[in-house]
Amino acid sequence: MPKKEKKEEKSRLSGIPQAAGKADKKSKTLEFYYAVGRRKESSARVKLYITGDDKVKIGNQEIKAGEISVNSLPIEKYFFGEIYQKIYLEPFRTTNTLGRFAVTAKITGGGKQGQLGALIHGISRALVKVDEEKFRPILRKKGFLTRDSRVKERRKAGLAQKARAKKQSPKR
Repeated sequence: MPKKEKKEEKSRLSGIPQAAGKADKKSKTLEFYYAVGRRKESSARVKLYITGDDKVKIGNQEIKAGEISVNSLPIEKYFFGEIYQKIYLEPFRTTNTLGRFAVTAKITGGGKQGQLGALIHGISRALVKVDEEKFRPILRKKGFLTRDSRVKERRKAGLAQKARAKKQSPKR
């Protein structure tokens, strides 16, 4: 019987908008939308907060609308450079919601490119949960909702060190 209750609770928690979390000691609750994005070996757990104009304390950091925090760092310190900035702001730019939400993300695994792809995927999925009929077609057309399934090919036994490399054969 307890297993069935856990299943029901799990399915209940996977509902679309997930309002949650104590913001600070004043027990002010914040509404956020949760989504997971993946790319290569990376996984990004993204929370999209609807904050308004005021600063909100999330965990041990203060965040205001338009700010993005990755692994408790400002995103400018995690993904530095103008090119990265253009890429991670693209889902907001296409949906015309730049500066409307505060974002926190926990990213694990992979390298910087895979983590950036996972972050974009997670942000896009969270935006769809905000307003599905408005944002889904736009993000789908740009390809932000598609999980890029390309991963590193496994190494085959009996061959050389790489996935497709063959052992060198002697000429004579």
